[in-house]
Amino acid sequence: METRQGERRMKMTTSKLEASTVDVSQFQHTPFYCEENVYLLCKELSKKGIADEKSSDLFVVLISNEKKQIPLWHQKASHRADGVVLWDYHVICVQRKVGGGDSPSQHLVWDLDSTLSFPCALATYVSETIRPTFQTFPEFQRYFRIVHAPIFLRNFASDRRHMKDSLGEWLHQPPLYEPIVSEDGTVHNLNDYLDIRATDVVKEAGHDMTDPVFTQKLGVVVGENQLEEFFSKIT
Repeated sequence: METRQGERRMKMTTSKLEASTVDVSQFQHTPFYCEENVYLLCKELSKKGIADEKSSDLFVVLISNEKKQIPLWHQKASHRADGVVLWDYHVICVQRKVGGGDSPSQHLVWDLDSTLSFPCALATYVSETIRPTFQTFPEFQRYFRIVHAPIFLRNFASDRRHMKDSLGEWLHQPPLYEPIVSEDGTVHNLNDYLDIRATDVVKEAGHDMTDPVFTQKLGVVVGENQLEEFFSKIT
């Protein structure tokens, strides 16, 4: 009986959480520039008081693999009923939420390109968008580079060169604001963040593996079955 009651409380908490949505139109969004969208999202969440003033409760999560082919469901850019898109990479924000008393921690996912609630409970996002139990080909395995937002905001830079073809023409129109430059003057390092390989994945998502996310410029890399466990270990 206690187990069923616990499950019922969890479902009620998740439903209440997902009912507290935010108007996504409040945030800057340029299609196909998810890394810049999330960069600005982190700043705006802090500015609006939704996140910590210094973004210390936010984490930038870059999703990709060696083949640059990752299936994600419930995406606005999809033309399919199930909302699946085969991205080369995708970037989202995860907000750490610490529960109090009997309330479980309900981490949130902020994905400006998702048709799910905004924000969405991490557990829901994993099951509905990532779908780790869905059988796919090995080349579609997703890996997640997790970077603490304050570190990302200091170090990330993009001059958008990856969005130009061999003739220098735009593949997708860029945002109207100036390109993002890091605090040390670097103009482009997006490729460093997106160089995500199976060999980079941490062996176990314990505290010893989560500590580097708060110190390393490129954070840590976890597999699709480690994502929820990883955030449950972060304190």
